[in-house]
Amino acid sequence: MKRRHLLLLAGASAVLAACDRAGAPGASGAKFHSIDITGAEYARDFKLTDQHGQERTLADFKGKLVAVFFGFTQCPDVCPTALAELAQVKQALGPDRDKLQGVFITVDPERDTPELLKAYMGNFDPGFVALRGTPEQTAAVAKEFKVFYAKVPGKTPGSYTMDHTAGVYVFDTQGRIRLFTRHGSGAQALTEDMKQLLQAA
Repeated sequence: MKRRHLLLLAGASAVLAACDRAGAPGASGAKFHSIDITGAEYARDFKLTDQHGQERTLADFKGKLVAVFFGFTQCPDVCPTALAELAQVKQALGPDRDKLQGVFITVDPERDTPELLKAYMGNFDPGFVALRGTPEQTAAVAKEFKVFYAKVPGKTPGSYTMDHTAGVYVFDTQGRIRLFTRHGSGAQALTEDMKQLLQAA
């Protein structure tokens, strides 16, 4: 197995271990395809700047389901796949599509400028929000969400890529953390979970 995949799995395992420690999975009593982390004492908020220069927190999206994914724009496969699936989920919600807010948090603020993030979001859904912070802010929000990320040297001098936890955090319309969806679960399963959360709202 490639080193990148091993590290992605390690990041996801850290999140799952945190779920176990919190005693949160299944806490809501609902049946989800995703991992139920209702009541977890992490992934509670973020405070970062979006691609338009506006400071954003979770409270800005109250009344909507919020799907948060950590990644970087030069990611070759995992990130674009996850964002494309989120866009599919949004469309699959039909008349409720505007009740889903996609949020992308870059783990590579060094290269991911606001202009680049704005263009990148346009590839998936122009309504999605991309957030970036200083290296210190990025580290703090990743710690809050128990997200692993690390810079990995590339094949040419000065180049690099990023390894990171691959998964989507889902907040309900009241701003409460509810689910963690592992990468590869598919758009259909996440759509069904989103519909269930909307019905319970």
